[in-house]
Amino acid sequence: MSSLAAARADNFYYPPEWTPNQGSLNKFHGQHALRERARKIDQGILIIRFEMPFNIWCGGCNSMIAKGVRFNAEKKQVGNYYSTKIWSFTMKAACCKHEIVIQTDPKNCEYVIISGAQRKTEEFDIEDAETFALPADEERGKLADPFYRLEHEGEDLQKKKEAEPVLVRLQRVSDARHSDDYSLNKALRAQLRNQKKRVAEEEFVSKKLGLGIRLLPATEEDAATAARMKFSSKFERNRKEKRALINAASIFPGSSGSSLSDKKRLELGSKRRKIKAGTASELLTRGFKPSSWLKSSVSSSQSRGMSVASRHL
Repeated sequence: MSSLAAARADNFYYPPEWTPNQGSLNKFHGQHALRERARKIDQGILIIRFEMPFNIWCGGCNSMIAKGVRFNAEKKQVGNYYSTKIWSFTMKAACCKHEIVIQTDPKNCEYVIISGAQRKTEEFDIEDAETFALPADEERGKLADPFYRLEHEGEDLQKKKEAEPVLVRLQRVSDARHSDDYSLNKALRAQLRNQKKRVAEEEFVSKKLGLGIRLLPATEEDAATAARMKFSSKFERNRKEKRALINAASIFPGSSGSSLSDKKRLELGSKRRKIKAGTASELLTRGFKPSSWLKSSVSSSQSRGMSVASRHL
């Protein structure tokens, strides 16, 4: 960037027609120092970045706007509380462009929603939040009375003594936990390393099984559920089929039951022939030598064939 461009970027460039009696550069150019943020400065309005102080419900679309969300808001003074100014902030919701107006409340030290939204009510139990109960407005006003403060000073001291052991124990635990930063960091890194290894192993097992998702580690409940599951085996299925055939068959001979038994006998005979043909082909392909029993059976069949031939002759 050249020196002229840098001077212009920093707003330190004085044009040749400028003279010191014309005032500042902003006055010379006829613009405010805040530029676009001060476009309504003649109405007493300044554009600022407003951060939402609490969770609210939008009045336009009933959606929640979380605490910490920032808006371009129009800031203007609407009154005074003694010598403290009361400021009003007008903004538009990003969800539905609904106008929201929030004002400061110096008396109660908080913000108040005027229109366009509703504050989200969030209540917490004092014991669960581990906090102390703040005094109410009436109690806070009575504390200015010295006699009232003297009467309740004993109760406050008793509460302090009861809460002191808890606070000391919490302080000791915090000191012991953060005494050695190196060991804490080392333990945390080891835990993260083990977690990465476990995730990598689970992804590898899932890819090996052909799954597109990572399986969680097995638990005792999963093992018990798998043990309770029973799948019907082939033996059970055959037994059920035979039982169904027996129940469907007739008790009288020569009826449909005999035809069913004949069909069953034919099926068994065909299965046996297939098994014998399969074993014979396996013997031929593998080149096994026939045993003595097979040799005797073959010789006996050959002798029978020769005797039959001699009879025919």
